[in-house]
Amino acid sequence: MTVHLLGAAEIRALAADLDLTPTKKLGQNFVVDANTVRKIVQVAGVVAGEHVVEVGPGLGSLTLAILETGASVVAVEIDHRLAERLPATARAHGVLDGMLRVVDADALHVGELPGEPSVLVANLPYNVSVPVLLHFLETFGHLQRGVVMVQAEVGERLAAPPGSKVYGAPSVKAAWYGRWRLAGTVSRQVFWPVPNVDSVLVAFERAAQPRADEDERRRTFRLVDAAFQQRRKMLRQALSGELGGSAASASAVLERAGVEPTERGEQLTVEDFQRIARAL
Repeated sequence: MTVHLLGAAEIRALAADLDLTPTKKLGQNFVVDANTVRKIVQVAGVVAGEHVVEVGPGLGSLTLAILETGASVVAVEIDHRLAERLPATARAHGVLDGMLRVVDADALHVGELPGEPSVLVANLPYNVSVPVLLHFLETFGHLQRGVVMVQAEVGERLAAPPGSKVYGAPSVKAAWYGRWRLAGTVSRQVFWPVPNVDSVLVAFERAAQPRADEDERRRTFRLVDAAFQQRRKMLRQALSGELGGSAASASAVLERAGVEPTERGEQLTVEDFQRIARAL
């Protein structure tokens, strides 16, 4: 199977044919550079025979690069026009029947995926990138690794270690599922329209075993949200609402968990938060 990738002129022609004006609301900045989409696929390590889920395929530039490897793709697209057009674009560019399935839906509300894909590849807009990632990791245990292109601010936060300036609730929640790392930068000039922010690639690998059951995850995430709701607060204050209603009761739970009550959420690892949840 020989797949031909989209070029910048063809992407603009497709958009014109669909009477499509990229909208900021849906984060529609389309990648128009073949080298960039191939780089994303290479970083993700996609190989023939794998099953990949792509969120927000848009006009299909990254989709075709994934399919070029011989992997199959299930693409989740919220824009009905784009979801309807994508199969025809794939066929016209050499993709065999059965290699691409399109789910016309909001990724935040998708509860099942055909074929149980093991790899996630996506170009995610700023406003939904973290919620979509966490939803997919929570919902689809068969996702083992992936690469996402996001705004630099989001990517740096997802991969941030405890104690760093940008470490926050998304950092801890992402770490619940596995290891994250920054995997490259992306030029603004490869997008149409050109965004006014920088983008990065973030790679993740799911841990070999689940960290805990769903009930413990929910308890831990409530503590994470409370700890970062007001940054730089001591944990005995920030978590008092979750740990008994007072600074004294919170201190007792924190001490049982081996965490200093005067510590701040910005310093804690996901394991620290999990120990607190277990000490309740």
